[in-house]
Amino acid sequence: MRIAVCMSHVPDTTTRIRIDDSGNKIDYTGVQWVINPWDELALTRALELKELPGSGITEVVVVNAGDTTAEPVIRKALAIGADRAIRIDLLPEDGMMTARALAEYFASEMFEVIMAGLESADYNGGTVGAMLGGLLNRRTVNGVSSINLQDGKWKVTREAGSVIQVIATEPPFVAIVQKGIAIVPRIPSMRGVMQARTKPLQVVKVNGQNAGSSTGSYTYPAKKGTCRMIDADNPDELIHLLKTEARVL
Repeated sequence: MRIAVCMSHVPDTTTRIRIDDSGNKIDYTGVQWVINPWDELALTRALELKELPGSGITEVVVVNAGDTTAEPVIRKALAIGADRAIRIDLLPEDGMMTARALAEYFASEMFEVIMAGLESADYNGGTVGAMLGGLLNRRTVNGVSSINLQDGKWKVTREAGSVIQVIATEPPFVAIVQKGIAIVPRIPSMRGVMQARTKPLQVVKVNGQNAGSSTGSYTYPAKKGTCRMIDADNPDELIHLLKTEARVL
């Protein structure tokens, strides 16, 4: 039995995002890339499941749809413990394009369980996992906060608002996971970093994949107003400003 973890690479949250001069795309020069947090937790849980006695899981594979900028991040996933990695040579333009590329790959190589993060930390679209399950015509469970394997049977827990469901399912299926699937992401050890250098990272091509949407332009959010400090001994002025300027009273 094998588990695939769909992994995207996203800008570090401390990275300052810049729009290029045309206003039509993001300037990624100098961006520090990291593993998407939801996908990192999915990988951690996949490795935990593989390590369970008698799990029958023989391999955990990370699959990324991206260009060469993703490879250092993929190597980190290998250092964390993934057995091998696939990079679909593609520069995705939207979630549909990513899902189609992943579906084309998974149609050619069978995995009993595919895990995908609920969303990515850059565009926060939250669409790829559901579209992937639909394109593959597989059982798909969204909002998964826990996934367990016992005596060869899979149980997933999903949360939808105040409702918690425990679902028994059989492979093959797609699990769209959220935070809670694992508590703390694994940190690569020095041994893991050394082993990652020799683990397979296969680059595959897909047929022409079209985007389902297009971006007209990017603009920066409006700048926040300057901070005004009010003397603690002058609450009347604060109340006056909240009424006349902020208009929240």
